[in-house]
Amino acid sequence: MNNAREARQMLRAHRYGALCTLSKKFDGHPFGSITPYLVDHDGSLIILISTLAEHTKNILHDPRLSLITHNQDSPEIQTQGRVTVVGTAQIMTDKDTVGTRYLRYFPEAQSYFDMHDFSFYRIMPQSIRYIGGFGKIHWVEADSYLVPPYPLIQQENGAISHMNADHHSAMCRYCQRFHKIEVQHVEMLGIDCDGFDVRADEKILRFDFPEMVLDAQQARHALVAMSRVAR
Repeated sequence: MNNAREARQMLRAHRYGALCTLSKKFDGHPFGSITPYLVDHDGSLIILISTLAEHTKNILHDPRLSLITHNQDSPEIQTQGRVTVVGTAQIMTDKDTVGTRYLRYFPEAQSYFDMHDFSFYRIMPQSIRYIGGFGKIHWVEADSYLVPPYPLIQQENGAISHMNADHHSAMCRYCQRFHKIEVQHVEMLGIDCDGFDVRADEKILRFDFPEMVLDAQQARHALVAMSRVAR
């Protein structure tokens, strides 16, 4: 597996990070804030932020920023993997389309989504600082990190509906086999070229595919193979 895909998978596995913008109020001084994010199909990041927030004011003044995330379950801060995205942010105009997917992951954000002063912004990476662990430190450029459009993007909703309607027991076995936890309720939230996410008893779990999948047929083969391993 290459560094670009490992960095994408690490970003997809986490739900929030430290966002650093350039302060309008303090003449470009770095300003940090904690922000939930969702990784889109291509690897760019989507955030939902208010026009009243300090980081939004900063972005509107200067769109350059960075966001860092790490394994929030590990106490080994210095030796654990982490990813820093260096890029720019731009407002997204298709709020309802983006909101459908975003709210599957962050249903608690529904009240913010309904407010007129909240908008989605896309963080487009320019470079990625990927630290996979001790001694594994790399810069990854956007042209190798970002994924061109692929059929599964349009097929995602159908794949999710199928898995949730017909394969609940298989997803429970995935949780047991790959995350070592027993769950009562599980539903798929999203699927992309690198893997998929489920909400398992209110906890979001990430499952990585061993190889990239680009359409529903490849996703089906990967899910069947996982099901065989999980039996």
